[in-house]
Amino acid sequence: MTFVQEESVGGIVHFVGTVRNQTQGKKVLRLEFESYIPMAKKEMKKIAEEILKKWDIKKIAIHHRIGVLEVGEIPVIITVSAAHRKEAFEACQFAIDTLKKTVPIWKKEIFENGEIWVAAHP
Repeated sequence: MTFVQEESVGGIVHFVGTVRNQTQGKKVLRLEFESYIPMAKKEMKKIAEEILKKWDIKKIAIHHRIGVLEVGEIPVIITVSAAHRKEAFEACQFAIDTLKKTVPIWKKEIFENGEIWVAAHP
């Protein structure tokens, strides 16, 4: 939070995505994330640059883990700061929605009775 905080900031919005224990009526054991890291970083930077052009945002931080994650762990965190809360909320929502559509991070859901690769968009 220190990265996005400064005296001119009136609002800081965090999005924290967690691994839930159930999806579509199936018990989730864990998730596995894979990525083409150089392109993922480039796409996340593009998201941040677009946000800075579109809203009066002071700072933004986007982080997505890869690898095996257990139920309750955090795969994605987005933090946005702005002078006013409305811009921070809108920019944060735009960031997660766009990340899911454009960033090359692939998710495999592992269930008690099988596994499935999930599409890279909402």
